[in-house]
Amino acid sequence: MPRRTATMLASTLMLIALLCAGVFLPVPYSEMSPGPTVNTLDEHDGEPVLQISGHQTYPTDGHLNMTTVRVTSADYRMNLVEAVYGWLAHDDKVVPHDTLYPDGKTEEQSTQENAEEFSQSQESAKVAALKELGIPVRSWVIVSTVVKGTPAQGRLHAGDVIKAVDGTAVKQPSDVAKLVTRHKPGQDVVFTVVPAKDQAAAEKQNKTATTTKKVTITTAESHDTGARRAIVGISAGTDHTFPFTIDIKLADVGGPSAGLMFALGIYDKLTPGSLTGGKFVAGTGTIDDAGKVGPIGGIEMKTVGARDKGAQYFLTPADNCAAAANDTPSGLTLVKVDTIGDALGALKDIRSGKTADLPKCTTKG
Repeated sequence: MPRRTATMLASTLMLIALLCAGVFLPVPYSEMSPGPTVNTLDEHDGEPVLQISGHQTYPTDGHLNMTTVRVTSADYRMNLVEAVYGWLAHDDKVVPHDTLYPDGKTEEQSTQENAEEFSQSQESAKVAALKELGIPVRSWVIVSTVVKGTPAQGRLHAGDVIKAVDGTAVKQPSDVAKLVTRHKPGQDVVFTVVPAKDQAAAEKQNKTATTTKKVTITTAESHDTGARRAIVGISAGTDHTFPFTIDIKLADVGGPSAGLMFALGIYDKLTPGSLTGGKFVAGTGTIDDAGKVGPIGGIEMKTVGARDKGAQYFLTPADNCAAAANDTPSGLTLVKVDTIGDALGALKDIRSGKTADLPKCTTKG
């Protein structure tokens, strides 16, 4: 066999061997890609995304699209060939597996966490929108979760309303941890609570629950990555009673990043006139009860997905601006927002054609 032919054959066989090895060689990476975008002002799967009853609503037009990111599952093991392809592809992003699933988080745990975050984002979106409109919302601090095997198990329950800790009134969830950590591990802390069942009964009758009880819990020592401190084993959150019904109908979506767009959609439906001026606006960002917009993951994938669907403007959390501006899809204007008020101001400029006044994202933020 001629030497040239033998060399080419050997090279071909080696290339085939490397490709085969690449197919079967797992690597510790996961992939992110643009996911679906949904217009919060329109229908999804045959029903309106935002359904409001008990209050006057108004016609809407244009788009206020929430955006998503597709990710490979926690159980999926990417091979080397797929990783290389993802690194080379413009619309995909390959990241370390632990970035998406830290501490060995399973697919089930991730799904549950995303569902909880999505539910909380909907509640905060409702509160932020109504507060912006000056519509009062009743709120209170509750026990969100009780950790199994901690002192609070069996003593406090999810949904219990926390009125006070050691006699000090609780105004917001962060107050609970501050008051508990005043103690040393092994000391008693006294919770004044409205039991969840009594709170639920009062809400059904549109009344304020008045039945309280004191629950004494002996604190334990924390064993997480933070400083050693006294804990009881609960996480505190906020619950609300709204003056009318707002339902968000969107399945198969998780995480908190749609909060801003839900809030804007609710605001648009509750106010006369067009919020978008008929323009195609997409965006992302968490939102809290006060209307503060927070950063999210996968911003580059979301801008690509939005532009592919026809978005002209993208409302971008301020902390995501630099990353998004590094690779902005052609024809898409990134608008920097830090609060729901910023977003409403930007939409006013968009619908009036004053796009030069928009606070645009730059590579510096």
